Amino acid sequence: MQTPKEILLKYWGYSSFRENQEEIIKMIINNKDTLALLPTGGGKSICYQIPSLIMDGICIVVSPLISLMKDQVEDIKSKGIKAIALTSDLDFKEVDIALTNCIFGGYKFLYISPEKLHNELVQSKISEMNVNLIAVDEAHCISKWGNDFRPSYRNISLIREIYPEIPVLALTATATKDIVSDIQENLNFKEPNLIQSSFYRKNLSYVVIKEQDKNRKLINILNKINGSAIIYVKSRKDCVKISKMLIDN
Repeated sequence: MQTPKEILLKYWGYSSFRENQEEIIKMIINNKDTLALLPTGGGKSICYQIPSLIMDGICIVVSPLISLMKDQVEDIKSKGIKAIALTSDLDFKEVDIALTNCIFGGYKFLYISPEKLHNELVQSKISEMNVNLIAVDEAHCISKWGNDFRPSYRNISLIREIYPEIPVLALTATATKDIVSDIQENLNFKEPNLIQSSFYRKNLSYVVIKEQDKNRKLINILNKINGSAIIYVKSRKDCVKISKMLIDN
């Protein structure tokens, strides 16, 4: 059996892990339900990809975005690893064939939306697979306390009922204390394991400016920037309003 570092070097070309990646991987290999709270760009996908490659069977990855699933599948396939995504682009027959391939075709990763898990065909086919890990991406979507709550994320517990002994890895970059508890409870964690990395970024700085005339200040700031900028606003209405103001100036 290859070690996590050997897999990392073989497929990703790195000789060492980022903060907490190796610890998370070891937790999964030791069959421990784990919630990984890592910053954006912290290498969350490697945390489920490597243990699944080490273990026999297929990893089911629950993801909320089709574009994200497609990107992940293309990246994994470029490394010579068999992966597939169930998206709304597939009709019933194509879904049936894809799931059958996951049972007999040596696939290592099945990416699926939480909505698909409610489908009886999907549940039936998953019950025939040799599942080694359930990975839940953007896991904060399962929590009623989060802004991105998606009720369909509660369907993930259906897989846990089929495979109660298979470890679950929940991944997110956004979780308060309440959301952490809610994720662990809804995914039926056997133990409340949490591994959290620092969100501190050395290459970022924050400045808060109290200003009466925000438009004037915004124009002054933008005129001093030698490149692109991103402006965050509260609503589409504000976006249109500021866009017009910037064009006028």
